[in-house]
Amino acid sequence: MSERIDLAALPHDFLWGTATAAYQIEGAVAEDGRSPSIWDTFSHTPGKTANGDNGDVACDHYHRWREDIGLMRQLGVNGYRLSVAWPRVIPGGTGPVNPKGLAFYDELVDALLEAGITPSVTLYHWDLPQALQDRGGWPERDTALALAEYASAVAARLGDRVKLWTTLNEPSCSAWIGHLEGTMAPGWTDLTAAVRASYHLLLGHGLAAQAIRAAAPDAQVGIVNNLSTVYAATGRPEDRAAARRHDGHVNRWWLDPVHGRGFPADMREVYGVELPERAGDLETIATPLDWLGLNYYFPAYVADDPDGPAPHVRSVRREGVVRTGMDWEIDASGIETLLLRLTEEYGARRLYVTENGSAFPDVVRPDGSVEDPERQDYLERHLAACASAVRKGAPLAGYFAWSLLDNFEWAYGYDKRFGLVHVDYRTQVRTIKGSGRRYADIVRVHRGQGRRAA
Repeated sequence: MSERIDLAALPHDFLWGTATAAYQIEGAVAEDGRSPSIWDTFSHTPGKTANGDNGDVACDHYHRWREDIGLMRQLGVNGYRLSVAWPRVIPGGTGPVNPKGLAFYDELVDALLEAGITPSVTLYHWDLPQALQDRGGWPERDTALALAEYASAVAARLGDRVKLWTTLNEPSCSAWIGHLEGTMAPGWTDLTAAVRASYHLLLGHGLAAQAIRAAAPDAQVGIVNNLSTVYAATGRPEDRAAARRHDGHVNRWWLDPVHGRGFPADMREVYGVELPERAGDLETIATPLDWLGLNYYFPAYVADDPDGPAPHVRSVRREGVVRTGMDWEIDASGIETLLLRLTEEYGARRLYVTENGSAFPDVVRPDGSVEDPERQDYLERHLAACASAVRKGAPLAGYFAWSLLDNFEWAYGYDKRFGLVHVDYRTQVRTIKGSGRRYADIVRVHRGQGRRAA
């Protein structure tokens, strides 16, 4: 059994939420003026996703969002992290706004607020309009400028009600996995393009943060990074150096610039790619944050790989440790370590865990129920670690479980299920899992029964 959660450590106004992303749940990819995104293109390219799966229908949230808000109410959460689909709002990437696209999110936000649920809006969760990709995508500076234009349009419409804004979700995945490893959209394997994309993603973040505040002056703006604790696979100096490089690749490259430290010099040398810098860019990238978001799933154990691509490291799979259905090692202590690092090393004044969750092979019982003790245990252990971090000084203000629903899990298709709610993709029937009921219990104890241990 997992350790008990010290709920008394958490603030009384702690935001208990769930998270989703537009392309993973909405479906309706060709309705009401939405244009294709890079993920429509990628998922319809043979061999790119498991089973050839795509997000054409996904969870049909575009038509079933009222039911999904009802599920949030059953869970008792008071926060919901959603993303807006850029190709739904500005189909051309730049230029005219699609009224029907914005109207969908306008109505969704109103309904969330009516249900007592705080909306947290992410502007970019990987679904770049294909029209922008056709003009060069993130390796081009114009895409950063386009993000600011899009941010301005959305914030002008929703900013009177939405206070929590995320510019980018996991830009490391967009740059490294999408442009260097090639296993996510747009599917490139080009180091120069990847480094340029990383630069313009962060430039876009700074420009978008400024645009949001111009349209909604009381907005609370942050960025969400997917971070890992990093360990050397052995005590060899080469492996310790590899761990430092990997930390630079997945953590410092994304944290240092937005905190005014510039891009890490050691990693610039490792990549050997000239950054497309212009005067004033670093100041824009370091536009002050109101909060910082942490997505955490697993630790990284790495070894030196001098013949491999930059950053010349390889992951090492440790045997005899517990793993999720994604084959990701489970280490709840990592979320505490990272929350404290963000607090102590980067001076974070306000933190949110914006994603944390686990995939397991769920089984629907004959009575229709879904019991998932492994996911429940994962949830409890990570929440206990979050509470421990707060006790040690981390300014954690909320936790968003990934995910509200089973959904289209990018290149993994529909095989991997992270939801607190099971989705039958054939019928679209939703069923709250055992982990969802446990999450509801934890939320209820903290919010209504004295914040005692759970």
